[in-house]
Amino acid sequence: MIDENALDPGFPDRFDQRQRLPAQLYIISPAVLDVDFPNRLARALDGGPVAAFQLRLKGLDEHAIAKRAEPLQKLCSDHDVAFIINDSISITKRLGADGVHLGQSDGDPREAREILGKDAQIGVTCHNSRHFAMEAGEAGADYVAFGAFYPSGTKITQHIADTALLGWWATICGIPSVAIGGITVENAPPIIAAGADFIAASGSIWQHQGGEDAAVRAFNSLF
Repeated sequence: MIDENALDPGFPDRFDQRQRLPAQLYIISPAVLDVDFPNRLARALDGGPVAAFQLRLKGLDEHAIAKRAEPLQKLCSDHDVAFIINDSISITKRLGADGVHLGQSDGDPREAREILGKDAQIGVTCHNSRHFAMEAGEAGADYVAFGAFYPSGTKITQHIADTALLGWWATICGIPSVAIGGITVENAPPIIAAGADFIAASGSIWQHQGGEDAAVRAFNSLF
């Protein structure tokens, strides 16, 4: 069992959810970035408070990802937004990124902590599993990600989570939860009410008809 009082998440103050602050926005990149993406990210970050940005690129080698990351990392730093790398501990270390998000097959949080240091923000995908979440917490994860809550156009939905999972986690543990998967401004309220600390959004940001800044403003109006 996790000893909540012994945990040291290492998040900045804005991530410390022990007293259940209002939910915050966690945006995830598209799987493929066009040449204008730095401008699109800038517009999103100008739209209002964003807690974290996760760079999630598939099918590229480490050098290519690092090259695409550079201007995005600077934008995040300028806006006081945590810059998180998906899947790769080595790229996170190379870039000096704020943290890494690990899938169930992407490495152990303990190994990530040893390599990245005590201040790194380490998140773990836990799908719809209470067991995975408890394991991640015991391994020193700074947050756990549950989902998908809705069908997603970003990736194939293999695991469906329900809002009861968020309420259970908020009751038993001080580690923040991230809700992910098909979340839009329209369907986010029940997830926020259930106790999610962070709302992850991707397609609902980048495909918003009013633009990325309007999408961020709309999400923030819910918190």
